[in-house]
Amino acid sequence: MMYDVAIIGGGPAGYTAAERAAAGGLSVVLFEKNALGGVCLNEGCVPTKTLLYAAKVFDTVKQASKYAVKADNPSVDLGKIIARKTKVVKKLGAGIKMRLAGHGVACVSGAAEIRERKPDGTVAIACGDELYEAKNLIVATGSEASIPPIPGLAETGYWTSREALLSKELPESLIVIGGGVIGMEFASFFNSLGVDVQVVEMTDEILGGMDKELSALLREEYTKKGIRFYLGYKVVSVNGTEVTVEKDGEQTVLVAEKILLSVGRRPVTKGFGLETLQLTPFRNGVAVNGFMQTSVPNVYACGDITAFSLLAHTAESEAKVAVNHILGERGKEMSYAAIPAVVYTNPEIAGVGKTEEQLQEAGIPYRVKKIPMSFSGRFVAENEMGAGVCKLLFTDDDRIVGAHLLGNPASELIVIAGMAIEKQMTAGELKTFVFPHPTVGEIIKEALYS
Repeated sequence: MMYDVAIIGGGPAGYTAAERAAAGGLSVVLFEKNALGGVCLNEGCVPTKTLLYAAKVFDTVKQASKYAVKADNPSVDLGKIIARKTKVVKKLGAGIKMRLAGHGVACVSGAAEIRERKPDGTVAIACGDELYEAKNLIVATGSEASIPPIPGLAETGYWTSREALLSKELPESLIVIGGGVIGMEFASFFNSLGVDVQVVEMTDEILGGMDKELSALLREEYTKKGIRFYLGYKVVSVNGTEVTVEKDGEQTVLVAEKILLSVGRRPVTKGFGLETLQLTPFRNGVAVNGFMQTSVPNVYACGDITAFSLLAHTAESEAKVAVNHILGERGKEMSYAAIPAVVYTNPEIAGVGKTEEQLQEAGIPYRVKKIPMSFSGRFVAENEMGAGVCKLLFTDDDRIVGAHLLGNPASELIVIAGMAIEKQMTAGELKTFVFPHPTVGEIIKEALYS
């Protein structure tokens, strides 16, 4: 069976590439060993946001009196929240399957294995008892949770995000190992539902890679909500419900009913014959050029396996670039200048472009425009006593190079700044746009005039 394009992995990169390639007239086969949608749809982005929205609704109901609304004794049913999450995932998964079928993509359920690359460049792939051949290969195998070699961890019934998304009972207490995006989102969810939460983070601040000032403000918000943070602490051992942490040579024992491990993810590079192609590595993934080509020209890599930006929207963009190149459109290369990053806590935090820390490290002069989110009338109306910050970063030539927001709905607003950064707009050019009033998005305009 010969195809123009074979794709290994049915996550955001894989299904986007399959749909775009088929729409462009190419014959496409897509291999997925688990469920279409990948980690993002089935145990990552979508299910966690479904849970977090339920928690946000519960937070809103608990604070209803601030808005002159009476709502006595609100409660949650975790089993029903999980059931709704499953329904959402199934609905979206069915939508992906329908779109791929509509474009004529051959979806093969099973573990694919790269067998060889023939002298003419054709790649042979086995799946089950069948052998497939393709003129081009896109590797989009995604990532998996990193499991550090912590003594005693393997003997403990710890959670990763996968298990946390399946639990239908709330623990009384929870220790989250890792204060990154995944860790903080789960800490937020369980804290909202009344669980006693402790977060252990090895570095000196949560959300490494995000704006440090805003990350600290978010941590302060959650400290007020009852989460206890242990910054700069290393986990040295786990024993049942006890986690021993160490800082400056001093050890402390933390105790909780459940332990959630969220110390990051790593690209999946083994188990499907990738070594057959002898691709050039990059970090713990695969090296690519601006068109997502690996060191083998007709083999492309997209998504987490590139070990560059482990985000679903990055994966989708990389897939589009790769397919355009296969179709012969030698246009724009992949740009990482304005990839938004969002943490769906309550309040949300989002950033795009450079942080102050990155600009300082690179020795690039910059100036800051920063105002409270309360400068937006809509924000004040919808976030009684809510805190938030809008920070914009500009270079000496007045071009916007970074934007960072703390406050709801930061996830929906950050794309405005992202477009300005991608187009290398100046503050003056951004000022010419008319923002509707009243909107929280006006905060970006207000910051320009601060």
